[in-house]
Amino acid sequence: MATASEIVATPTELHSPLRDSHNRAITDLRVSITDRCNYKCVYCRTGQVGAQYAELSAAEYLRFIRIFVSLGIKKVRLTGGEPLLRRDLIAIVRELSAMRTPTGQPLDIAVTTNGHLLESLASPLKAAGLSRVTVSMDAVNPEVFERITRIHGSFPTVLRGIRAAQQAGFRRIKINCVLLRGFNDDQIEAFGHFARNEDVIVRFIEFMPLEEDRLWSPEMVVPLREIVDRLNTIAPLHPLMPNAPSETARRYGFADGRGEIGIIAPVTQAFCGACSRIRLTSDGNIRTCLFSHREHDLYGPMRRGAGDDELRELILSATRQKEARHHIGEPGFLKPSRSMVHIGG
Repeated sequence: MATASEIVATPTELHSPLRDSHNRAITDLRVSITDRCNYKCVYCRTGQVGAQYAELSAAEYLRFIRIFVSLGIKKVRLTGGEPLLRRDLIAIVRELSAMRTPTGQPLDIAVTTNGHLLESLASPLKAAGLSRVTVSMDAVNPEVFERITRIHGSFPTVLRGIRAAQQAGFRRIKINCVLLRGFNDDQIEAFGHFARNEDVIVRFIEFMPLEEDRLWSPEMVVPLREIVDRLNTIAPLHPLMPNAPSETARRYGFADGRGEIGIIAPVTQAFCGACSRIRLTSDGNIRTCLFSHREHDLYGPMRRGAGDDELRELILSATRQKEARHHIGEPGFLKPSRSMVHIGG
């Protein structure tokens, strides 16, 4: 992947004030709006502990997001936990849809969900202004899926949610699958058929050391090359051009034009040089990388009466401290203090 110095900024990005010390324009904000989740996926949670961090009011999240947008954020992804558990989610999306970037463009608003509540919420979310939907789904065999989620009847529920989202007008729905060797890697070919039959983009994600109380090892990672080789047994794959320089997934299409695959390989083929992302946790802390060991508190200063200008300076300062890259697999690597479910995907 290209390094930070090789990324060519667009004219808009060149004037974006939100840049890190490695000259990367930060245009994508991921906001966890709840630490709660209605699934207990075995690779994600131990099942013994639920939500550990507070969540803020809709008005507080919206204030933070509005300041980020004033600094050049173009894309906002709402995550969790499970964001569809928020009863005010539709109102939040509606407020976001009214925001404009400094150049007057509407935001690209996305949500990452496990899909369990999507069937009834897809149409209202589309009407509120949601742009895109990503569904986390780690098997297409119903029995395997329920073994992962530990929720009876979860597979048909999620499948109905995906189809309801398509009927509501969401196109190019992404399905994210975290692969673990010996756990769900037998689902790769089935996911290839799923992408073709359901007209969705299936994205395989290499397993990262972000889990709760589980020992990560390189042997658990299913690398990009193996995924491509196995999918080629269904139908020939060919590489597709990235949608943007900062896109995390390597894109592939089947030769007959049916189905798209993305492979996100942060372990074996890191893409840090083009990273455009920054995260806000459910309790109001900035994380500049999934693997950060330091968080930057926004909520505390806001509660103490900080104005927008002061919060803007805190965001700029945190962004300048964004890490150059992660260090997965290197000697001395330490997992971050929060697991993925408590950071927000």
